[in-house]
Amino acid sequence: MSTTLFSLAFGVGTQNRQGSWLEVFYAQPLLNPSSELVAKVVEKLAYQGGNQAIAINNSQAGDLAEALKNVDAGQSALLTRLAESQKPLVVTLLAEDAALTSTPEAYLKLHLLSHRLVKPHGLNLTGIFPLLPNVAWTSQGAVDLGELAERQLEARLKGDLLEVFSVDKFPKMTDYVVPAGVRIADSARIRLGAYVGEGTTVMHEGFVNFNAGTAGPGMIEGRVSAGVFVGKGSDLGGGCSTMGTLSGGGNIVISVGEGCLIGANAGIGIPLGDRNTVESGLYITAGTKVALLDADNKLVKVLKARDLAGQPDLLFRRNSQTGAVECKTHKSAIELNEALHAHN
Repeated sequence: MSTTLFSLAFGVGTQNRQGSWLEVFYAQPLLNPSSELVAKVVEKLAYQGGNQAIAINNSQAGDLAEALKNVDAGQSALLTRLAESQKPLVVTLLAEDAALTSTPEAYLKLHLLSHRLVKPHGLNLTGIFPLLPNVAWTSQGAVDLGELAERQLEARLKGDLLEVFSVDKFPKMTDYVVPAGVRIADSARIRLGAYVGEGTTVMHEGFVNFNAGTAGPGMIEGRVSAGVFVGKGSDLGGGCSTMGTLSGGGNIVISVGEGCLIGANAGIGIPLGDRNTVESGLYITAGTKVALLDADNKLVKVLKARDLAGQPDLLFRRNSQTGAVECKTHKSAIELNEALHAHN
């Protein structure tokens, strides 16, 4: 059989009392692992192909560690550690980037994003929500909601406190991976599956959803929603909102180019090109009517914001007297208009 895989990872996780997975931690997920490594794993696990999450015991982890000693020292060392685990172990193999079929698969793809191995909108995440159980994220890890009350009582009887930090399908990213070269003021506001590029600072009110993120460096003071990817050197002001949409097919991604500034309480529903500015308090959707101005502030034409999507060097503002949304560019508006007509 083929020794080519899209992704492979050895994980340790949490199951409820019925044996269902609540979450999985992959310390060193692999994208496009070597054929030699895959061949050894296939041999040891009798893997028959396709996308699978194969539960293993400590003894199997030890055997895999030995088999990979001369193939991948890092993965071998990881498996040696996993062989000592008191928690359930799993090997997740993705033959292709297909729709998700299990919780371990879903967690592997979220790890690939947060480990910066794949950028937002680069993975098939179809079916992810039903596969992520809604759990209590506590001081003792993930707890099944149906078991929470009993766990809280058990803790109290021992004189302990089981603190519940959140109840959600997604855990915070920093409990699984802390990317190099970032500053995060409040780690609870970054979900696993976020892509936080090197040099990114996320301030206290900043939020980055799964399948969203920043190329870095840049400053995030507002919300980066699913499907949004912010370019280098951009600043998303406090309270700003971006409206990326994630769906099973025909996904829409809202990209923000390099050197952009989205002011406080502003928001966008269109992709921005490089060096765009959206003034504070201005919300632009794809259907927003925009007055295109020339260098002398004279009206050239009125068009929909979607017609300006991805164009560089634009300033979006609201006329304080008329309330109209206006757009100016460092280039002449006539040249931009001709470019838009040529594109259409």
